[in-house]
Amino acid sequence: MSTRFHLAFPVHNLEKSRQFYVEILGCEEGRSSDSWIDFNLFGHQIVAHLSPDDCSPVNTNSVDTHNIPCRHFGVILEWGEWEKLIQNLRELNYGFLISPTIRFKSKPGEQGTFFISDPSGNVLEFKTFKKDTMVFEKF
Repeated sequence: MSTRFHLAFPVHNLEKSRQFYVEILGCEEGRSSDSWIDFNLFGHQIVAHLSPDDCSPVNTNSVDTHNIPCRHFGVILEWGEWEKLIQNLRELNYGFLISPTIRFKSKPGEQGTFFISDPSGNVLEFKTFKKDTMVFEKF
């Protein structure tokens, strides 16, 4: 078994979350109950828990000319997979919080990135690196 991460997060509405993660992001649904749903996010287990009171607005920090949501999660994809996801989101007319862009151009850690949010305001970042060795490279 390869190493995978597990993340649980609050949502306002399970059905809207199911629609977003399955129909928009293409996740496979796993186990579920009346209060949570497991999803396969590119091989990682994420769990939407019905907990409206725990859903809160996200603060931002300035990073490379963008206001980046402080609380977010996501995955690092291969370049082609990242571009395919962008194309799929555009075909579905799904809006970006931060449009696809290349950050840290010509610097260590140069990356393609974009941000979207789910119906409960949870922010997801999808990124890619031209060279996988740059993921943890310092400036």
